[in-house]
Amino acid sequence: MTAALGVVLPPDLPRELFLEFARQAEQVGLDELWVFEDCFLRGGIAQAAVVLASTARIRVGVGILPAGARQVAFAAMDIATLAELYPSRLLVGIGHGMPAWMRQLGAWPASPVTLLEEYIAALRSILAGRRTTTDGRYVRVRDVQLGRPPEHAPPVFAGVRGPKSLAASGRVADGTILAEPVTPEYLRAARGHIADSTGFHQLVAYNVGAVHDSPSVARDRARVGLQWIGEPDWAPHLAPLPFAAELAELRAQAGGREEFARRLPDEWVDQLAVVGTPAQVRARLAELGAAGAHHLVLNLAGPDPLDALDTFGQAVKDRD
Repeated sequence: MTAALGVVLPPDLPRELFLEFARQAEQVGLDELWVFEDCFLRGGIAQAAVVLASTARIRVGVGILPAGARQVAFAAMDIATLAELYPSRLLVGIGHGMPAWMRQLGAWPASPVTLLEEYIAALRSILAGRRTTTDGRYVRVRDVQLGRPPEHAPPVFAGVRGPKSLAASGRVADGTILAEPVTPEYLRAARGHIADSTGFHQLVAYNVGAVHDSPSVARDRARVGLQWIGEPDWAPHLAPLPFAAELAELRAQAGGREEFARRLPDEWVDQLAVVGTPAQVRARLAELGAAGAHHLVLNLAGPDPLDALDTFGQAVKDRD
């Protein structure tokens, strides 16, 4: 398997487990650890800084920072600082942010795609050390240039889902972060919308993950992370699937998210998450890699985050 393999640092992890989880992710041999910036929990830049300072090798991804939440030059300063101090260990995702959260902040624009495209273009230019001037609809900077640009600018990914946003990612970003669930079908559909002509556009695939010697136990754990996928925001992930209409009907019939997840057929769970025995998990990861994912990132489910991380690490330690 050539894809980089990583996990999500749970955004609600208790303080006493935060650094232990990060260090254990490195110790079990994973390539990457990704942090969320969910409202209103821990900040993405702050988490990345702490993890980078507390580990020696593992790459740290920030997925994602909402474009409407930070002025682009100040975001570039923070990102450049981490890239300078921890070279080649930082990956940065920029996205729209969840609409409800951004509306709470008064930061949801009339054209989210325009904001994202302007923001990422300006951010990459500033991180590259160029003197940057842009007078866009949302992003306006004049003669901005970093005093200490990083020797190697970190890759900037767009965290998006819909066709228009995916096309914008292909135009301005180094890669795209695809939120869970990511199936081979969704990977191929997303690549078609991105239409990158360079061949270097990287795809990050998030998925709920659960490893257990009993596939039924693994599925039950994964169902918790699949409760939200029946909501409208997740429609682009599901549209390419052969059971998309049936899944939408199930969500309409279910009284709530928990009931919806509980009623998901086992065969659907197997497609919507990375679950099962160690051998089944390795096979699914290989399938996603073959479908075009360059970074495979699991949001691990289970009652004990450290135990889930260790079990996953053991399952994939011989993946190459």
